Amino acid sequence: MSIPQSFIQELLARVDVVEIVGRYVQLKKGGANFMGLCPFHGEKSPSFSVSPSKQFYHCFGCGKNGNAISFLMEHAGMTFVEAVKDLAQQYGMQVPEDDASPSERARASEQRQKQVTLSDVLEKACDAYKKHLKSSHKAVDYLKGRGLSGDIAKQFGLGYAPEGWRSLASVFPNYDDPLLAESGLVIASVDEGSGEEKRYDRFRDRVMFPIRNVKGECIGFGGRVLGEGTPKYLNSPETPVFHKGRELYGLFEARHALREHGYVLVTEGYMDVVALAQLGFPNAVATLGTACTPDHVQKLFRFTDSVVFSFDGDAAGRRAARKALDGALPYASDVRSVKFLFLPPEHDPDSYIRAFGKDAFARYVSEATPLSRFMIEAARDGCDLNTAEGRAHLASNARPLWSQLPEGALKRQLLGEIAELVQLNSRELSEVWNGPAKAGKTDGAHGGKRYNNDSYQRIQDEGYSPKKPSNFAPRARPGGRTAPASRADHAARILLTNMAAWDSLSNEDRSMLCELPQPHGPLFVWLESQLHEHGAQPWAALREGLRDHESEALALRTTASFEVPMAEEPAPDDTASELRGLLDLMQDDRLKRMENEALARNDLERYGQLHHQRLALGKAKSSSAGT
Repeated sequence: MSIPQSFIQELLARVDVVEIVGRYVQLKKGGANFMGLCPFHGEKSPSFSVSPSKQFYHCFGCGKNGNAISFLMEHAGMTFVEAVKDLAQQYGMQVPEDDASPSERARASEQRQKQVTLSDVLEKACDAYKKHLKSSHKAVDYLKGRGLSGDIAKQFGLGYAPEGWRSLASVFPNYDDPLLAESGLVIASVDEGSGEEKRYDRFRDRVMFPIRNVKGECIGFGGRVLGEGTPKYLNSPETPVFHKGRELYGLFEARHALREHGYVLVTEGYMDVVALAQLGFPNAVATLGTACTPDHVQKLFRFTDSVVFSFDGDAAGRRAARKALDGALPYASDVRSVKFLFLPPEHDPDSYIRAFGKDAFARYVSEATPLSRFMIEAARDGCDLNTAEGRAHLASNARPLWSQLPEGALKRQLLGEIAELVQLNSRELSEVWNGPAKAGKTDGAHGGKRYNNDSYQRIQDEGYSPKKPSNFAPRARPGGRTAPASRADHAARILLTNMAAWDSLSNEDRSMLCELPQPHGPLFVWLESQLHEHGAQPWAALREGLRDHESEALALRTTASFEVPMAEEPAPDDTASELRGLLDLMQDDRLKRMENEALARNDLERYGQLHHQRLALGKAKSSSAGT
């Protein structure tokens, strides 16, 4: 049975690895992650870490790591297909079987190529809009009037769409190309009288905001009209590469700032995002003309554990916040923070900061309304708690909201708080909502299916012997083929077959790998984007994602001469040290090359800095080898 890669990616996007692992392992919060005793080897001190933001687990003792699928395969002894089916059943998804014919596979390949082509078309339009901005005094004056600098405009790739009906004809000589309509750049309509097709630019006389996915690819645009035209803001339509309900404006630009600031600020428009970045809050994103969806919230929690929604304080802002609450409740676990910020009606984030200062806005954000309080406010809206009818109304309003929360301490506390407001105890309120508990009914949130959480007991049992990893030695290929020769090949092989190891690399290591010349650099750039977008994946999933990618041949070559660990085969204990040794050698080579370049330029100061850096690297390697 072959399972489509798109389904595997969607499944991993919905699954919470903390929840899956927590059914077998007793986990405790430790910083940004959860810690527990490793279920794969015997230990007395917890070294097993589960990351909710990156959606993977890693043991610092035995080196085991992976995602929710690989955990079930390694710990529960399931096959890949069994693990996927088990998770899909738990999350209410139907596993499709990919028994596609050659013609269907060809169409799928054509569709993937079309997505690449559409992104190329959008990038070309983006470059044209940026050039038009430089020559439009009207657009430049508007941006300056909003307090934006040239650097911020460049950072976000802002542009300008001229007033003409067919301005893009100068950018795309074949203005009748169907790709222009499919990408949303051009509107094609049929004249009712003549029956002839008419084409014209969708965006005219607008400041342009390119919308990028988490990989940095342009997938659409938002346009702000200059003058009195309508609509004030216009987005690209839904296309094969752009889905409003899944994408967030500014997430690509804010991805590093989210980790530095510790939270994401969700605003209502592109201008809010750009203006906040200008004023010292580069951790802002915006929805794209739609209410905040669960997909939006889930994507944000890939990058941070704290989300603050910012809305206007008027009735419309409250309605938007209520919709955001619905999207956030299923992900409001005990280790995450969701807050709601309501600005005074006369202010947006930009005007508030300019009026009261950056520190005042930061303080305002820190005092935002927690999800727990806003949920109860939403439930009691319109309820007179001085009457029995009003309290019953509150209980009725609160039930669908409370039910969406994941199991945990927050959910239990809110049950008690709601019960107190309706003048019942927690047990009585539960009975009102769910009916009296039946004798012998199994406890749990998964249809009575029970999961053993026995890692502590097994480790303490005297006869316990951890399962030893299978051999993972390179094997010779028929015809005398040997292992990949270059260090970059070896690094690619390790990271492709042990993707979670990428997260243990320093920023310097990642930059060095991504900046390697072709063919290795693009492969590492793709690998990093996959980790950000989908979390750690087994080689089988990566293999599917690489089909028709420029790095497919390199990936297959570097893994062909080795026993590739599918998730059911444990990775070797010394993988991390092997990778570290390779990267140290590659860094040493890189520094030597840069030293020679500095000498060639007669830049002795730069040479001294690089030489000192290389000596420090050598000392660190020696120290590590001696421990």
